[in-house]
Amino acid sequence: MIDTHTHIYLTEFDNDRDDVVLRAREAGITKVVLPNVDLTTIRPLDEAVNRYAGFCFPAMGLHPTSVDSNYKKVLDHIAKLLDTSEYCAIGEIGLDLYWDKTFISEQIDALIQQMTWASSKKLPVIIHCREALPEILQVLKDLRHLSLQGVFHSFSGTPDDVSMISEFGDFYFGINGVATFKNVHLEDVVKKIGLHRLLLETDAPYLTPVPFRGKRNEPAYIIYTARRLADIMGISLSELSDQTTYNACRLFGLSTK
Repeated sequence: MIDTHTHIYLTEFDNDRDDVVLRAREAGITKVVLPNVDLTTIRPLDEAVNRYAGFCFPAMGLHPTSVDSNYKKVLDHIAKLLDTSEYCAIGEIGLDLYWDKTFISEQIDALIQQMTWASSKKLPVIIHCREALPEILQVLKDLRHLSLQGVFHSFSGTPDDVSMISEFGDFYFGINGVATFKNVHLEDVVKKIGLHRLLLETDAPYLTPVPFRGKRNEPAYIIYTARRLADIMGISLSELSDQTTYNACRLFGLSTK
């Protein structure tokens, strides 16, 4: 299995990161994708990628909640990194209007800029969308000519949302521990997505699945999400694992070995 969205480079893992990686490997995780957040996370992200070479694969981008009045300088720095280093995706990028709408125009501008880079560099995008689907769909519509490819991370939308998103690019949908929550019903949307467009993720240290909800999340816990999704789709865990691994390798250009 591949955890397509995790942040094990964050300080929450500073005391036991080696053990976290060991537990992930023991749980059958062969690779993890590490999306960046902002300037402060670039160094720890790089350190994790170097320490766990062949296991951690970096994505570079500016998270929407980190967009502020200084965002253009941050994007300039990220642009230089994209020109000089190798990344499997551009992310985590997107729009987040849940907490604050102060910088909505800046968020949109940053998203457009980073999606344009992704197209020119032939890299997929990792999209964060929170309370902002209409706005993101408008951006995707305007950028349809870029033939974007990517994943809507931590997806919990509706079947209709899946249809609308799929009109504007080659998109996958990342599902995490939210699928195990008792008050969340993703059965219809998971079936709409289909096995060939599904990706597994944890978003660790956040969104921990049942039975560990309320505690720090980690890649090894992806098995609980995988079991829930296999149950929804009426397939074996091994079939779900094999296909989602193939999906992740196809999207991010990773080796299937």
